[in-house]
Amino acid sequence: MTTKTQKQRMLAGELYVADDPELHADLARIADWMDRYNASQTLSQPARQALLEEAFARVGEGCTIRPPFTCDYGYNISLGRGVFLNFNCCILDVVAVSIGDMTQIGPGVQILTADHPRDPAQRRQMLEFGRPISIGANVWIGGGALILPGVTIGDDAIIGAGSVVTRDVPPGGVAVGNPARLR
Repeated sequence: MTTKTQKQRMLAGELYVADDPELHADLARIADWMDRYNASQTLSQPARQALLEEAFARVGEGCTIRPPFTCDYGYNISLGRGVFLNFNCCILDVVAVSIGDMTQIGPGVQILTADHPRDPAQRRQMLEFGRPISIGANVWIGGGALILPGVTIGDDAIIGAGSVVTRDVPPGGVAVGNPARLR
């Protein structure tokens, strides 16, 4: 029987310990990439697109992420065609984050797949896990919104500025507030 590495556990959404040499190497790689990307404002859109393609799992044509931008690993992020993220967005991508075509995300939005056990004994062991986030096509997420672990947002939905999205939002839904509620 083979034992899974901490990275394999992380990618599978299982409990893992982040203080692991393989994961530290991945963090160092993406830190270098973020330094380069966040200094790229004067580069052409095609040059910034190439940088995104270097770090992310998938990048559709015509994506724009305005620096500064932060993420955990990058390799778990998939962007559809024409996705736009405004300044200061943060994606904690310990597991998959999928953002559909033509979705627009306001400044300061946080997309957080990272989660922690509710059991204090497990937290003392420095265990954590992730739950994937899926954001559909043509979604509009207002500035400062928080998208919490495990959430799915359907196509054509709107998330109000400053909202904390703790539950799934159906296609075409409008969710606002803390916690976000459907209107």
